[in-house]
Amino acid sequence: MTAPAIPGSAPLPMRLKLVHGFGAMAFGVKDNGFSVFLLLYYNQVLGMDASTVSLALFLALLIDAVIDPILGNLGDRTYTRWGRRLPWLYASALPLAVAWVLLWSPPTQAAPSFAGLLGIAVMVRLLLSACEVPSVALVPELTSDYDERTTLFRYRYLFGWIGGLGMMLLAYTVFLPGDAMLQREGYYAFGLFGAVVIFVSVVGSALGQHSRVARLPAQKPPPFSVGIAFAEIREAFSERAFLILAAGAVGAYISQGMTFSMTLYLYNFVWQFSETAFVIYPLVLFASVVIVFMILGPLHRKYGKPATAVFSTMFALLFWTIPYVLRIAGIWPEIGGTESTALVYVFVLVSNVFAVMVMVSGSSMVAEIVEAFQERTGRRAEGSFYSGHWFIQKCATGLGIFLAGLMVELAGIPTNAQPGEVADSVLDNFTMLYIGASVVLGLFSAYWLGKFPINRADHEARLTALEAAARNELASGTPNP
Repeated sequence: MTAPAIPGSAPLPMRLKLVHGFGAMAFGVKDNGFSVFLLLYYNQVLGMDASTVSLALFLALLIDAVIDPILGNLGDRTYTRWGRRLPWLYASALPLAVAWVLLWSPPTQAAPSFAGLLGIAVMVRLLLSACEVPSVALVPELTSDYDERTTLFRYRYLFGWIGGLGMMLLAYTVFLPGDAMLQREGYYAFGLFGAVVIFVSVVGSALGQHSRVARLPAQKPPPFSVGIAFAEIREAFSERAFLILAAGAVGAYISQGMTFSMTLYLYNFVWQFSETAFVIYPLVLFASVVIVFMILGPLHRKYGKPATAVFSTMFALLFWTIPYVLRIAGIWPEIGGTESTALVYVFVLVSNVFAVMVMVSGSSMVAEIVEAFQERTGRRAEGSFYSGHWFIQKCATGLGIFLAGLMVELAGIPTNAQPGEVADSVLDNFTMLYIGASVVLGLFSAYWLGKFPINRADHEARLTALEAAARNELASGTPNP
């Protein structure tokens, strides 16, 4: 019987890192669209209630999240000459691109129904999962090295942010400049261009990795059944390290979903960005991602992934909340002025550096859980763990989006509001609700990330034990229990 496969730890070629990361541009396009523009588009442009839109997006995330573990298990069980992951990428790219266009061009001129928005949002999210879960699950298959896994995720996040921020920049300068952000016409071109980027990203990444991963898996899995799938998913989700990481991820992703959904409300109404400021804003975010790309590897080598995630969470929270506290206290420069906008950029740059480090560190930590589970059960389940991570991310992000919609309504921000015309008392209420939630979520996340039980030494010792067990199995011809 073939021993369980253990990926090598040799340095990966640069070309492979680039093409693997390139596939994340599709996720960046989707995430930016859903998190930044979709609530504003369906609420302020198409006329749906903010709470109705946020509820539909929340339910779409929940449905998607529940199905994700099934997709991950199906990926683990896929057995073709192109491997376990590539067939999913090739099959889902075109339908995803078509669904993305439909999301931004509803067939009727009137406000869409709740069911209509929910249906297309679910379709987009499921198809994106059919691309993203197999793509991310390739990371622990490509390498077992503690630092190379971080490197792969650094490239994934870099390209993901390039995709998302590139679409944001094009929205502010080409598709939705100025007042066009509150008009319907530009959103069709926004969706069409995004669909092209999504398709090229997914297919291009798959083709670039084809020669490396297109092979029959070492073991042929048993036939798929729903009962066995859920049993295996429950077994994977019971892994102690996964449960601890999941708890930390909940706080981080609720906060992220809440923040992204509030982006245009915060910068339109609270900070009163000019059209030029909105153009510069994506560049500031991109600069923060480039900084993360350069410094995160050395930080992981010196401090390890869990410690880096904890102090990054705390610093992100600190630098993100300071401007809002100073504004409420009345010691901030004139809102909408050059000095105010420049200071917001500085705090956004620093806080986003730490926030992105939390996300990259957490994603890389999932890879180490794969070998912990393999040591305990003798089975690798990359797809199950990464789909489980997506399950947590989507449920939490959906809750964050839902909370954002509630805060908009609780604070009393009116529909079709114009920057500079919303009462200061309303903006203060909005800000205090947001900051209070951010503090609670940040502290909760840092507490649990600090308890993650796998460090570099644990991982390397586990790899040594697994490799020894695999050699013994091959030598004896008898599988280890």
